[in-house]
Amino acid sequence: MPDRPDGRLAADADAEAERRGERVYDLYRRGSALVDAGDFAAAVIPLEQARALEPEKTSIREALGRAYFRCGRYDAARDEFAAVVERAPVNDFAHFCLGRSLEKTGHLGEARRHLTLAAGMRPDRADYRLYRERLASALRVRAA
Repeated sequence: MPDRPDGRLAADADAEAERRGERVYDLYRRGSALVDAGDFAAAVIPLEQARALEPEKTSIREALGRAYFRCGRYDAARDEFAAVVERAPVNDFAHFCLGRSLEKTGHLGEARRHLTLAAGMRPDRADYRLYRERLASALRVRAA
């Protein structure tokens, strides 16, 4: 087996990468199971660990955003969903959640944009339309 520039064997590096991937997947699965069980505060811990290891994984960031949102940590949720939207701009759920997080943090104009995008991507989702319409009404009342 050829040596790598850092002196390790390629097989050692492959085994290390596989272990890391298994660790990330285990953390993600544990965190997701806790989100599904409604234990959002506990879910944050393994999901933050998974994000630290794989910050580009949108599935991890989306699950972490959901946990943050349900814990009332709307600024943190906004950051996670913004990262997902940046990497996957056609993810309707991420736009919806980003819109809701922006709404909760008082960024109503930005929230409206993302809720509108989500509803446009998935016109079959009544919940997307409902939140978009509620926000539009709130903005009209605010402007009056």
